[in-house]
Amino acid sequence: MAERIDSRILLVDDEAGIRTVLGIALADSGYRVTTAENGEEALRLFRELKPPIVLTDIKMPEMDGIELLQHIKAESPDTEVIMFTGHGDMDLAIKSLKYDATDFVTKPINDEILDIALKRARERISLRRQLREHTENLERLVEEKSRDLIEAERMAAVGQTVAELSHTIKNIANSLKGSIFVLGKGIELDEKEYILEGWRMVESNVEKIKNLSLDLLHYGKYAKAQLSPCDPNRPADEVLRLMEAKAQEEGVRLEAELSPGLAPVVMDPDGIQRCLMNLLGNAIDACRDNAAAGRDKRVALRTVAVKAGGIEYRVVDNGCGMGDDVQQRLFQSFFSTKGTDGTGIGLMMTKRIVDQHLGTVEVESRPGEGTTMVIRLPAGPSADRKP
Repeated sequence: MAERIDSRILLVDDEAGIRTVLGIALADSGYRVTTAENGEEALRLFRELKPPIVLTDIKMPEMDGIELLQHIKAESPDTEVIMFTGHGDMDLAIKSLKYDATDFVTKPINDEILDIALKRARERISLRRQLREHTENLERLVEEKSRDLIEAERMAAVGQTVAELSHTIKNIANSLKGSIFVLGKGIELDEKEYILEGWRMVESNVEKIKNLSLDLLHYGKYAKAQLSPCDPNRPADEVLRLMEAKAQEEGVRLEAELSPGLAPVVMDPDGIQRCLMNLLGNAIDACRDNAAAGRDKRVALRTVAVKAGGIEYRVVDNGCGMGDDVQQRLFQSFFSTKGTDGTGIGLMMTKRIVDQHLGTVEVESRPGEGTTMVIRLPAGPSADRKP
């Protein structure tokens, strides 16, 4: 008995008697049979009904069975086509197999042989269905596992961020305790110098807390880059103006080395400006101890065209620098170009923003030799770019 889900058959033969006899026999076996007397009619009915199985004579006037087979397979490769052939048409029967016919049955048609051919066709349909279901289940399983893996990685990253944030807050809290101790000692001894030193320490730690909260706010809010062609020097100019007061307050000489005539680059100017402010702020802070070491304090912001196209922003300081271990953990934990000062969240946000620009962030540094932070943006077209 045929599978009920795919019981339709298109029977094609130019002999009315064969169509009638075979149609009755197939109907008795549970098939729903549609008949056609030539290839043109068969092709029209096939396109209308899409039956899973077609039985067709090889030799017919005008469009023969081979040509009908080719049309059907071109439009529906999974359709099973069984050919009817005479004893003298074995070459045509073999040719039909080359065009992916399921089987051929010789005339006069034996019911048992036809039933075997139909059973083979149904098995092929069933196997294809099972394979398709298995593939879909596998794809769904892969998608679910991938989603679980991404969620696990995200939670691991959140856990690491919370742990490092807790460590940073603990350090600031310890510094505040030290500040309060010095302040209290000054009040107890009525020593103005102690009181002023304690107050300066409190002010410094309050500033760190403010920067930490702002960094966290920016890091959480910045979601998607708004890309458009922009003069690469524009965000650099704005950052230099904004950071001038901080540099003067810290006694740092802020140098601008902006290459003229740079080609526009596809970027989010506000996002890149935020990145450069992070790097310049860290670089200025990294120079704090230079005066004690008898060195001047210098920070330079450079723009350079990349040979392969695009732009490179370089922030160079002559501050304390950092070791290889700190560089390896950069952007993974709360580190910055100045080593132990600050939170480093700004640098994590910098990498996040630059990643959306399909660019890179690199650090070149050695202890006592200063640090160079590099943002490299490509020069690709913006129309089809997905940040």
